[in-house]
Amino acid sequence: QVQLVESGGGWVQPGGSLRLTCAIVARGFSNYAVGWFRQAPGKEREFVAAISWSGGSTQYSNLVKGRFTISRDNAKPSVYLQMNSLKPEDTAVYYCAAVDWSYLVTEASDYDYWGQGTQVTVSS
Repeated sequence: QVQLVESGGGWVQPGGSLRLTCAIVARGFSNYAVGWFRQAPGKEREFVAAISWSGGSTQYSNLVKGRFTISRDNAKPSVYLQMNSLKPEDTAVYYCAAVDWSYLVTEASDYDYWGQGTQVTVSS
């Protein structure tokens, strides 16, 4: 089983930064890929970023590329999403997800485990 707990969300002004953390408890799993997704009110959940087990492969949505950085520390274990130059359109509930697979995964339907989400609000 894998348990995921997101933290670090909150309110920030446009242009500001936030760092989200996904704390992971993984019993019986040795290698797992992790992704970040988000869902804004009235919209479908969308892919934000993903990282392979080793951290050697990452992928980003075109909407966040160059502004967001995903990273992981398997010793913790945790996965992070550093979000810079935030825009009002980044406002959403952000979820981390994990799958028992070493390689990078970008489709939400391929993930088996999800956190409860953390709210990010970008407004002036």
